[in-house]
Amino acid sequence: MSLVVNEEYFAARYATALTACTGLPARLEAVTRPSGYLKRDLPGFRVRVVSSYLSDALRHYAGGDAHHLRQAFPRVVLRDIDTFDGFLDGYIEGDGCRAKGQGGRHVVSANVPFLEELAQIIGARFTPPKRGLRSQLYVTDGWAGRGTFAPEEHPLDPPESSWIKVQEVRPRPALGTKPFTFYGYRLAPYPTFLVNGHLVREPW
Repeated sequence: MSLVVNEEYFAARYATALTACTGLPARLEAVTRPSGYLKRDLPGFRVRVVSSYLSDALRHYAGGDAHHLRQAFPRVVLRDIDTFDGFLDGYIEGDGCRAKGQGGRHVVSANVPFLEELAQIIGARFTPPKRGLRSQLYVTDGWAGRGTFAPEEHPLDPPESSWIKVQEVRPRPALGTKPFTFYGYRLAPYPTFLVNGHLVREPW
């Protein structure tokens, strides 16, 4: 799984968060990639990790297709405004730029259906060009004030998740002057599990 963006700071934060959440070694490296819009190579930064499980999980949540022109809009990012804002920042960082002298950003893509759906969400006008392969969508900084964003409910449980039955709960005495209750859980057959996306391990 690979993330390629323009700013080193953005890529470094992503790499740190990815390692903290998954334990996978995420390495930041400088790269160049061709720009079909500018007709030249552009510098950037890539964070790449190898994990079939993580790739399958991302595909489960966001969908996706190996061909960039067939990639549909990931409706899961519409769960709330904060999630969508994070998605929008990351997407524009990779396939967009700041509009000079204006209070907004430009998104450039050849995936017209993707931009059409995005335009509806942010309440923007979008007309694909009659000539050329690239389309452009302007995203104003104040788009949220238009009131066009509508949150959607999307389940986030992994497909392999399931409910389990608690066999036994035994209180354990706690050390110290303040009384409190501490519970230890014995997990079988697997000693780790996820709580809201965070890896939790069985206490030693």
